[in-house]
Amino acid sequence: MSDLLERLRTGLPAEALITDPDVTASYAHDMASFCEAGTPAVVVLPRTVEQVQHVMRTATELRVPVVPQGARTGLSGAANASDGCIVLSLVRMDRILEISPVDRIAVVEPGVINAVLSRAVNEHGLYYPPDPSSWETCTIGGNIGTASGGLCCVKYGVTAEYVLGLDVVLADGRLLTTGRRTAKGVAGYDLTRLFVGSEGSLGIVVKAVLALKPQPPQQLVLAAEFPSAAAACDAVCRIMERGHTPSLLELMDRTTVRAVNQLASMGLPETTEALLLCAFDTPDPAADLAAVGALCTAAGATEVVPADNPAESELLLQARRMSLTALEAVKSATMIDDVCVPRSRLGEMLAGTAAIAERYDLTIGVCSHAGDGNTHPVVCFDHTDPDESRRARESFDAIMALGLELGGTITGEHGVGVLKKEWLARELGETGIELQRGIKAAFDPLGLLNPCKLF
Repeated sequence: MSDLLERLRTGLPAEALITDPDVTASYAHDMASFCEAGTPAVVVLPRTVEQVQHVMRTATELRVPVVPQGARTGLSGAANASDGCIVLSLVRMDRILEISPVDRIAVVEPGVINAVLSRAVNEHGLYYPPDPSSWETCTIGGNIGTASGGLCCVKYGVTAEYVLGLDVVLADGRLLTTGRRTAKGVAGYDLTRLFVGSEGSLGIVVKAVLALKPQPPQQLVLAAEFPSAAAACDAVCRIMERGHTPSLLELMDRTTVRAVNQLASMGLPETTEALLLCAFDTPDPAADLAAVGALCTAAGATEVVPADNPAESELLLQARRMSLTALEAVKSATMIDDVCVPRSRLGEMLAGTAAIAERYDLTIGVCSHAGDGNTHPVVCFDHTDPDESRRARESFDAIMALGLELGGTITGEHGVGVLKKEWLARELGETGIELQRGIKAAFDPLGLLNPCKLF
């Protein structure tokens, strides 16, 4: 320990090192439940690429594991410390280095907050679409590490679609530049895409070149009430089948709607079994919403209410963004699942989740990026009750098994981390895991970067 600190101090300012155990303990884990976390030896908060390189060279020389972190808003334990590790927190590398309206790119450091970047590019008439629910606090580096999504994925895609190039510090301290600044480029293997979603297991992202889009018109939102989740999912299928391209298509089940009302008195209709929110940011959103409203009615909606203006639309979106926080208030703890299925199987996924909630006698609310089949079943439980905690964990696994049975995947945007290691092996199979481990070994032969994550 003393040797590690002495070596680190030779290339870092004093304020970049945290050794107080009470403080380092606060960096030990992200927001996931049921994920073990170790005790870090030290927390390092670099401000420059050179400082990150110094940390990695030191770690390689002394064979010390390194766990990279952003804002620790993750939900899979991917940022959890291991015993004796260096926690490398990148939150102080928070500069927006460039915004180019001509090239439609932004160049940023990893600690930039998602919402800060979004507002900065808006001032140039540009738009950075990925918007996780934690966008006011999560960092771009963390978004890249877990390949984050958001509410707008149905039209604009996830983080991976917007990362053009990266600067990455490798395990041995070398600096690798991947990708490009150009609109097109196919030279060599796509190492950039390989790093996106790698959860810090292949290298430390220290700079990113991000694609931007022209800022669209303000969106308008429609809210549709349904007598069943099946009817709401039928409406989703009809909307997509007819070729509509909403900027948002979100579903909240009855449990979620009631939780949001209880937390914030939003006035959402508690008699509904499922609430579908659909938005368009087209030149004539009212016409698009009218067409979708007719499809919702045909699918059995009992009420269809289009917002009259952007302010009303934003209130509805605030209710959706509040879903996870509201469900967290139902019990003392939650497990947030992240299963993505084909849109055509969404109704089966919600019906199966409801059956699992009944089987395990638990409250499970579902909010969903319905337009891309990404469901977030939230298991609410009392963490002080051993039996209820056991049932919560078993129900979580049952939901993931259901997702795979329906042709889906165990994670659409939250990542694997510690929480879903066993399930990643089931999804990828023996050959897939073998190849993934081979890639890991090529970049990190000593296994120092974020050990015991993914597989």
